[in-house]
Amino acid sequence: MNRVVITGMGVISPVGNDVGTFFDNLTRGVCGIGPITRFDTAACKVKVAAEVKDFDPEAAGIDRAQAKRTDMFAQYAMAAAIQAVADSGIEGTVAPERLGVYVGSGIGGMQTFVQETEKLLNRGPSRVSPFFVPMMIGNMAAGNIAIRFNAKGPCLPVVTACATGSHAIGEAFRAVKYGHADAIIAGGAEATITPLAVAGFTNMKALSESEDPNAASLPFDARRSGFVMGEGSGIVVLEAYEHAVARGAKIYAEICGYGNTCDAYHITAPEPEAVGAANAMRLALQEAGYDGEKLYINAHGTGTPMNDRVETLAIKKALGEDAARAALVSSTKSMTGHMLGAAGGVEAVVCAMALREGVVPPTIHLDQPDPECDLNNVPNAAVKADPAFAMSSSLGFGGHNAVIAFRKIK
Repeated sequence: MNRVVITGMGVISPVGNDVGTFFDNLTRGVCGIGPITRFDTAACKVKVAAEVKDFDPEAAGIDRAQAKRTDMFAQYAMAAAIQAVADSGIEGTVAPERLGVYVGSGIGGMQTFVQETEKLLNRGPSRVSPFFVPMMIGNMAAGNIAIRFNAKGPCLPVVTACATGSHAIGEAFRAVKYGHADAIIAGGAEATITPLAVAGFTNMKALSESEDPNAASLPFDARRSGFVMGEGSGIVVLEAYEHAVARGAKIYAEICGYGNTCDAYHITAPEPEAVGAANAMRLALQEAGYDGEKLYINAHGTGTPMNDRVETLAIKKALGEDAARAALVSSTKSMTGHMLGAAGGVEAVVCAMALREGVVPPTIHLDQPDPECDLNNVPNAAVKADPAFAMSSSLGFGGHNAVIAFRKIK
């Protein structure tokens, strides 16, 4: 079996469109949430979101013709993948049949779906784009990335709602570990800040209705009332350790464990006793051989009343009370919003950077801690902590739980 390491990373996010800017803004507590600009919110209860800013497909390496034929979620994925592949230096060092792509999306081409539906209703079926289907389907980010980089190995787009990015990276980790590929481009992407998606999440009471960007995404805070929709993409290049060392690659961190479970309880609500989430954490820690190293946990931390309480309980059950209280826990969704299928990808980048830089980003706006969320949730200011181990949890609608474990490279 192979050790698996991260040799390249790319990010498109509400707080920066490259890894350096992204992580610097997180450690400085920059909030990426603001008034929705994509559509008129006059009739909407929800007025804020965490939008990607200043995204230019051509500047990101996507030509104009391709951009016109590609939904925004796939553009974000491609832009982040271009960054990650360039960062890794992997091109030309691995046979096409040994290079894979595991990039998923929780929802896929929502913007295209809405636009083409409007054409159908207002102008008739003859006006629907011939690119509608390939732009809308959720596997197309992975397909386009594979085409771009001639990746002819395993290609697996995962769809597990908010756990998508973490499951994609976890499954890619397993594929490299067991020798099915030498390297895999992995992560998630999402672009759903549309009237239809916002209305749907609003009417199921999932979103915060605060109009104050600084009081909307409040993980672990007693005032929390729902998540804030975000968007973007997080992509990593996973590579067999020996392959990376042989070519002199830069290594950010080692991925050493993965847990994949299901609550089998409810379509949206987490199981109240956190059995499935805790088990996913245990599985990741066991596979990693975790032995009490200084631990950073990038929590799912959505800012919904149920998630944050249940996730706190899961951490305690997985680690034990004493180890849970010794861990540093933060939710970067307090700054990025909830990027849905992209969340696990960008949060894997956070974990790798926290290990590499020795800095744990904060949970901002955590001013009234909930007594039921009583771990060290790193309130409001980054901590210089030099963790040796990190864990990222992603808990999706449908009861999907994905947990990835990382170790500082030695």
